[in-house]
Amino acid sequence: MTTINIPGIQPDYRGKVRDLYYLNDELIIVASDRISAFDVVFNEGISDRGKILTRISNNWFKLLKNVKNHIIETDVNKMPEPFKKNSELLKDRVVMVKKCNRINYEFIVRGHLMGSGYNEYKNSGTVSGENLPSGLKSGSKLPYPIFTPSTKADSGHDINVTFDIMASDIGFDLSNQLKNLSIQIYNSASQKLAKHGILLADTKFEFGLLDNEIILIDEVLTPDSSRYLRESEFNFALENQRPLPSMDKQILRDYLNTLDWDKNPPPPKIPDHILEQTRNKYLEIEKVIECISQEM
Repeated sequence: MTTINIPGIQPDYRGKVRDLYYLNDELIIVASDRISAFDVVFNEGISDRGKILTRISNNWFKLLKNVKNHIIETDVNKMPEPFKKNSELLKDRVVMVKKCNRINYEFIVRGHLMGSGYNEYKNSGTVSGENLPSGLKSGSKLPYPIFTPSTKADSGHDINVTFDIMASDIGFDLSNQLKNLSIQIYNSASQKLAKHGILLADTKFEFGLLDNEIILIDEVLTPDSSRYLRESEFNFALENQRPLPSMDKQILRDYLNTLDWDKNPPPPKIPDHILEQTRNKYLEIEKVIECISQEM
């Protein structure tokens, strides 16, 4: 069941993996089991994906106590009809949030050199225009977390941009606040995870504005929006030039990179074993985050 159909109501907006229902000053967000990679939505889904990611996000929103977020309610039984009426269908996959003016960028922080950042580095020695030391490998720890924004596209591919390009669009002061806040959240999460032997290689945030305040929105620090690595496995892989073991959607991306596919629709079929491996890693990182949450 990749798409969640609520009897008697249709979403006002259907995104790649989430459905939005507009209220007055609030939104209801329903996380489906659809999956996307390289900005393409696949025909297959990951069982309970929406529930797992929503639980992870909700835990992180609570853990990041000093960062204002959009959450109003996570208990479906306290939400309006017909959501409450369909609580069995929607439990763990629905949130009621404040309606914010979304800032149309993704705010990415990298602590390790991976993914599109590594691809840029191989070609130019930079990431988002920032010069990095020579000789870095895929997965190398960066000297310090770097901020690498990208455009936020509703369709098509996101585009990595420099800080200066973003600042010329939305203003320097706002851009600088968003950069500092993104790095602050990354550092806070990384420190919590490190105590459990987990590396946060990189992650992306989304923010909105509400009454001129910056609000953390969408999902946060999920294995869809982040790269998680178990430190012991990561060090062994790096030292022995093995593929880096991920606890996130990178499993799916790595499989897709083995195919003769141009990263545009129509998507290829994803084998069941890849879907299952990805799901198992989502559950594995969820357990770690639950442990962190219980300690606070």
